[in-house]
Amino acid sequence: MSRAINVNAAKPDVEALCRKHKVTISAIETLASGGTRVVLTNADGAATMNRVFGRKVLSGTVERTPLRLRTA
Repeated sequence: MSRAINVNAAKPDVEALCRKHKVTISAIETLASGGTRVVLTNADGAATMNRVFGRKVLSGTVERTPLRLRTA
């Protein structure tokens, strides 16, 4: 199972739910296509948060914001 989850929820809401369920976040970013991408520190945490988010988990391709500008 992947540790990364794309969720149809705001970043502060994702952080709050992870804190509530005692799941540690490795990385988190707001998606350009809407929602939040969260990477958790282990697969058990990812499984827990998949259950917590339920129908809010996004499937398919999402548009991410580049972390660095590409130089030509």
